[in-house]
Amino acid sequence: MPGKRVTDHQVIKYKQYRQRLGQEAAAAKVGISERTARRLEGLDRLPSQRAPRTWRTRSDPLAAVWDAEVLPMLRGAPGLTAVTVLEELQRRHPSDYSNAVLRTLQRRVRRWRAFEGPEREVFFAQQHEPGRLGLSDFTHATELGVRIGGVRFEHLLYQFALAYSGWRHVAVVLGGECFLDLSAGLQDALWELGGSPHEHRTDSLSAAFRNLAEREDLTRRYAWLCAHYGMVPSRNNRGASHENGSIEARHGTLKHFVDQALLLRGNREFDSLEAYRHFLAEVTARANGRIAKALAVERACLRPLPPRRTNEYEEVDARVTKFAIFTVRAVPYSVPSRLVGHRLKVRVYADRIEAMLGGVCVLRAPRALRGTPVIDFRHVLPALKRKPGALVRWRMRDALFPRTEYRDTWRRLIERLPEARAAKIMVGLLELAQTAGEADVAHRLGEIGDAGELPDLDLLRAEFAPRIPLQPSVQVHLPPLAAYDRLVGVQP
Repeated sequence: MPGKRVTDHQVIKYKQYRQRLGQEAAAAKVGISERTARRLEGLDRLPSQRAPRTWRTRSDPLAAVWDAEVLPMLRGAPGLTAVTVLEELQRRHPSDYSNAVLRTLQRRVRRWRAFEGPEREVFFAQQHEPGRLGLSDFTHATELGVRIGGVRFEHLLYQFALAYSGWRHVAVVLGGECFLDLSAGLQDALWELGGSPHEHRTDSLSAAFRNLAEREDLTRRYAWLCAHYGMVPSRNNRGASHENGSIEARHGTLKHFVDQALLLRGNREFDSLEAYRHFLAEVTARANGRIAKALAVERACLRPLPPRRTNEYEEVDARVTKFAIFTVRAVPYSVPSRLVGHRLKVRVYADRIEAMLGGVCVLRAPRALRGTPVIDFRHVLPALKRKPGALVRWRMRDALFPRTEYRDTWRRLIERLPEARAAKIMVGLLELAQTAGEADVAHRLGEIGDAGELPDLDLLRAEFAPRIPLQPSVQVHLPPLAAYDRLVGVQP
């Protein structure tokens, strides 16, 4: 057969068949062509008995430049590729070296590296004991192309993994790498796991501090967190990601799992951050299901958890501006206007914030993406009722609307009505949402929008007005006073 060498066995069998069969038939029996059979007729040696060829079948195309030019280039810069070397040769000798010599050059360069090239990095496969080591790291996930609410979601993923079994926990990180996200993600992982490993390793967290004082504080907080769970803390040297290789490799598999699940899902669009988190939890659970036996072995070797979690928030100061807004981590949050001018203590958790005034919580709100305002329409509604025209060009207007139906309604109003009229109706709808329930009002606005109509504020107020129950008419007949005298036996 073309492209295949004739074996000793084929030659022996061919000679045997040839004693009683013709050339064509014998060749067919051993699976060779008739042309090859004719060549075997005069051979007196087996293929394995032939001396290897030591001569070239064609001249060496690199003979003139290999020693004089190519070797000096490789010795001076061992990282050069064969393609780069060929491009340099073509620049120096424009008419002498075509792309056809690339394969020859690649083989020569590869052989040179094997005998004379620099030492290569060697990887050492590690053996891990069950329950000994847990690892944490962050990885960029924007490349997955996830969109939330129609906007490309730029984010990181935090991943915790057990070195022995490979069990993992994944969490969405809204900002950059910081101790807060490490603490929250690690504790979520340990409590989901039901135990803690003997040692925990993470990266250098260089992005979490800017000066020596911050670095010392981070080290102290990280050590205290590990001590709370009975783990020995360790960190990679800066720039030495290979020291965390057991989890660095899992970043690639994690993104592969998520990407494949997104392909099966059919789209990368999510209605909310919570929906995306739920999706990631399902993908992670499926991956963990494959290592159930190894996980059972490792769980038996984990340390028991402490009675409770540690505080996992950072506290920052924030001042409420005249716009009834304070800003934390580049995210504006609204508060009631009576708090304007006050300074708040804001506890920043991984997924939420809590604003405190004098030890009393005045606001709880979910953390949002950087630059995305978190506005509660109830906070600014009293001011908007006095100045409804301010709604038209308010910078944070779109964040004010609690649901998509309100945003769509505003778009139709501003397209069909004068600005002042549209703003007045919209403020009235928000007031109705406060008293009648924003979900019910949103549902009704959706129906009106589907019909291509504009909302009639007076009709909606009547529709959602509280129902006053009808009072029954009761007539009370009072008996004469003399009847009471008769009851006690007194004669008139």
